[in-house]
Amino acid sequence: MIALSLPIIHPHKSVQPTEQDVVTAIRQGDERVFETVFRQFYAPLCRYARQFLPDADDAEEEVQAMFLAFWEKRDGLIISISLKSYLFRAVHNRCLNRIKHFAIREEHRQHTLYTAEASVESPVQAILGDELSGRVQVAIQKLPEQCRLVFTLSRFEELKYQEIADQLGISIKTVENQIGKALRILRTELSDYLPIILLTWLLGHS
Repeated sequence: MIALSLPIIHPHKSVQPTEQDVVTAIRQGDERVFETVFRQFYAPLCRYARQFLPDADDAEEEVQAMFLAFWEKRDGLIISISLKSYLFRAVHNRCLNRIKHFAIREEHRQHTLYTAEASVESPVQAILGDELSGRVQVAIQKLPEQCRLVFTLSRFEELKYQEIADQLGISIKTVENQIGKALRILRTELSDYLPIILLTWLLGHS
């Protein structure tokens, strides 16, 4: 349950709203509740988006666009997981879509670097870094939904297993199993690159 500082006022008492109360209020167009949610999650979501989009402006733009779409489509809002998980997943998907959108332009840029007149400093290292980043994101996207969500919360949001378990309403054992499953799948998907990233990336988070 998210902690909001907006009590629901009843004739004889004041109670803390549940997540369902919050979602219902937003669905009904309560701008005050929406603003509270925005203020609570904006900064963490921007930090999360930066894991996918290194440019701070790009990351903030995707978070802002997500909140705009969230508000514009509030009438049909259906959330079957926690509100926090819903928002992080929405930003996650927007960032991946932006990466795909930039893929053609990035490919052209890499081709230009590769075919340009040789310089003192080779662009191979930079190209390899871009390629690895793209392969990692594609591999993560192939994970089963819950497995991907647990892994990204652990790897990118740096939540502890207990925090992930509390947020998703699952046991710590399930979190451990999902992380293990994610690592096994990623090792298979990224087998071509294991000599480069096995110690510095995958094993560092097992």
